[in-house]
Amino acid sequence: MNKRILDLVVKHREELNANYVLLKATQNDKLPEMLPGQFAQLRVDDEPAVMLRRPISINYVDYDKNEVWFLIQIAGKGTAKLAETKVGETLNAILPLGSTFTLPEDTTQSLLLVGGGVGVAPLLFLGGELKKRGFNPIFLLGARTHKDLLQLSDFERFGQVLTTTEDGSHGEKGFVTAHSVLQEASFDMIYTCGPRPMMKAVAALAKQKGIECEVSLENMMACGIGACLCCVEETTRGNVCTCTEGPVFNTKELLW
Repeated sequence: MNKRILDLVVKHREELNANYVLLKATQNDKLPEMLPGQFAQLRVDDEPAVMLRRPISINYVDYDKNEVWFLIQIAGKGTAKLAETKVGETLNAILPLGSTFTLPEDTTQSLLLVGGGVGVAPLLFLGGELKKRGFNPIFLLGARTHKDLLQLSDFERFGQVLTTTEDGSHGEKGFVTAHSVLQEASFDMIYTCGPRPMMKAVAALAKQKGIECEVSLENMMACGIGACLCCVEETTRGNVCTCTEGPVFNTKELLW
């Protein structure tokens, strides 16, 4: 899949809470094909302290509206500047980058998508594609409080949504890995993205139950094209760059 450098125009900006901003961007030409799990490298303009682009998951692609969505977590000067982008302003993006989630063909398979924090971002796009293919995925989304649960109404368009919060303010109380659905239901495939301890716990549970599992890693990235080597992950194939060989991996490949 060919990479493009695009000047995208922001047509919608929404502050989801104090730490997250959703940007929806477009261009006059038709957007290139993108697949769930891939990401973009967004240029940070007018911030002298930031020289490198920031890797941002492709949250969703609405081809009818010719929109690509980016869920920005404000974590430093770079992401804070990106989150300030106003409607009508330009986002310079290199996309699509990285590997994709495996999309199964047997629509009778039971699929669970587990997300935590900003890790929910690529799962919305994945859920939408699965729905188009005739699946009814189940989403399990975790956060600290109900205020930190993101895009619930968007996820509900594509499947059943279950939640956990650490304080019990929404859904079951505790971590996603303790949710009753993981103890009571059987799944053919689990996809997950979020904090590494959460993904490791989900992967361990999947291995214990003999379930195929794919994770989208959130290793620190700088270049996004395999040149800087700061996102290296140890795998059964040796050390690989997460930005080019991932970010999506089958957990059987990871030395966890």
